Amino acid sequence: MAYQVDFKNVATTGLETSPVAESLAGLRANEARYFWNKYKFAYTVYPASERQTEVEWMKQLLKTERDLEFSSPIIEVAVYEDDHLYWPEFIYQNGMILNVLYEKDGDKPKRAVGIKLCEAMDVPTELVDKFKFAHQKSKLAGSIRGSFFKLKQEWR
Repeated sequence: MAYQVDFKNVATTGLETSPVAESLAGLRANEARYFWNKYKFAYTVYPASERQTEVEWMKQLLKTERDLEFSSPIIEVAVYEDDHLYWPEFIYQNGMILNVLYEKDGDKPKRAVGIKLCEAMDVPTELVDKFKFAHQKSKLAGSIRGSFFKLKQEWR
């Protein structure tokens, strides 16, 4: 069942299975605020079971690009798409949000995977020693740790 995230009233709806649900809800609300401010997009999440096409696409992308497979399950998926941009986000049970910024056109389109970790979680073992994380403060999410990598292949 779809859930429109309210970034003014942070709620753990849909995140109850996460051991860091409160912190993850803040990170998800932070993402919702960003998409609203940038694109006037109502950030709506769907259970991963309803978005298996996107989930399988992401798993293949991660495996091929960086030989990454996460033990934590994806619990929610949000997708922003317009004529020029495809931007799915994957919310993991452990407190991580991965997104794929994928410009569809242009001379040098931006295409990268962003990694955000909520304040209450440890760096996943799959990422330890592979990525350096920058820190960002957020009123909604506390301290966010983030990193990214550029995509080498076309994925759409």
